[in-house]
Amino acid sequence: MSVSDPVANLQALIRCPSVTPAEGGALSALEAMLTPLGFVVERMVASEPGTPDIENLYGRLGTEGPHLMFAGHTDVVPTGDEASWTHPPFAAAIDGDMLYGRGAVDMKGGIACFVAAVARHIEKHGPPKGSISFLITGDEEGPAVNGTEKLLKWAADKGERWDACLVGEPTNPDQLGDMIKIGRRGSVSGRVTVHGIQGHAAYPHLADNPVRGLLPLAQALMDPPFDGGTPEFPASNLEVTSVDVGNLATNVIPAKATFTFNIRFNDTWTADSVKAEILRRLEMAAASSPLRPNREPVRFEVVWAERPSHVFLTRNNGLIASLSGAVESVTGKTPALSTTGGTSDARFIKDYCPVVEFGLVGQTMHMIDERVALADLETLTQIYGTFISRWFDNALLS
Repeated sequence: MSVSDPVANLQALIRCPSVTPAEGGALSALEAMLTPLGFVVERMVASEPGTPDIENLYGRLGTEGPHLMFAGHTDVVPTGDEASWTHPPFAAAIDGDMLYGRGAVDMKGGIACFVAAVARHIEKHGPPKGSISFLITGDEEGPAVNGTEKLLKWAADKGERWDACLVGEPTNPDQLGDMIKIGRRGSVSGRVTVHGIQGHAAYPHLADNPVRGLLPLAQALMDPPFDGGTPEFPASNLEVTSVDVGNLATNVIPAKATFTFNIRFNDTWTADSVKAEILRRLEMAAASSPLRPNREPVRFEVVWAERPSHVFLTRNNGLIASLSGAVESVTGKTPALSTTGGTSDARFIKDYCPVVEFGLVGQTMHMIDERVALADLETLTQIYGTFISRWFDNALLS
C-alpha cells in the first residue's frame, strides 16, 4: 500500500473497529503508515481511576525546529443499528464516488489525508526542514480524560516543544474550503436541585412544590442574554437540557426537582466569571419568585460538572495565513475564520502552541452511513500538502 494514497489510508483505518475506548487496531495501522516515512513512533497508555485505560500514539519525523504538530483521534462513536447502514460500518466500502464507514469524516479521513500529504511532500521535496509530529488519541469521543491532555503532558515532559498545530477535525459545513476554526467557545455545565416538601396534590398548603421554584430559576438562566457576542465569537448561549422530578405519581407533590444546563460562552467571560453570573441570576430568581407567594426564598443548590472547557482564540497570523492561503490556492475559496461549534481537543493544545482546525465536510459525522466523497479526500490531501510547504517556508523566514 502506498501511503501517499488517502483513499487506501482511510480504508485501512476504517477497517479497525476503534469504538471508544477500544484501540481496535487503528493506532497499529497508523504506525505502519508512519514508520516507513521515517517517523519515530511511540505508544503510551494513559490511566485514571474509574475510567478505561486509553492507548495513544505520538510520532515525530525530524529532530530540529520549526516543529509542526498534526493532532487528531482514531476513536469513533458507536455505529448505531448496523442493519440500517447501506454498507457495513467497518467495511470501508466504495460505492460510486463515496467511501462509507464509521470515522470516514470524524476523523480518520483527516488523518489519512495528512499522512498522504506528508508522504507526497517527502517524495517531492524530501523531509521538511524541521519536524512534523502526529499526536493521535483514542479518547476524543469518550470522556477525554486519558487522551490528548495526558498525551501532551507526557510528550512535553520528554522535552517535546511545538511551534504550531493543525487539528484535522471536520470543520467544513457544506464544501471543502468553507471554514477554518481559529478558536472555540468555552463550555460549562451544571445541575440545579430545588428542594421542596413532598405532599398530597390536593393539600398544597401542607407541601412546598419545588417545580414552582424551578421554573423561575431556569427562566432566569435563559433570559436575558448573557451578552451580544464579539467580533470573533457569537453571543454566549445557555440551554436547559433536562428537567426531572423523579415522580411517577400524578397526585404527589415531589420533594425536589432538578434541571441541568450547559452554556457555551465567548471571550467576554471566563469559566469562573460565567459561573459567578449564573449564581447571581439563580439567587435573584430564588429571592423573588412570582410563583411562590408568601413563601420563603427558593432553596436550591448547584453542582458544577467537572473540567469546564475554556474559551480560546488563536491569533497567530503566520499559521492562519498559511492554512487559509493553502485552502484558497487549492479550492479557489476564501475560508471563513470561525469559532462556532462544540469543543474539541484544541482546547488542550492551545496551552502548548497556537492551534487551528481544518478537515473534511462534517455533514454525516456520527450518523448512519457516515461517508466521504473520494474527490474530497484528494482535495484535502492537496490542501494539507500545500499548507505543509507554506507553513515551513513562513516559519523558516520568521
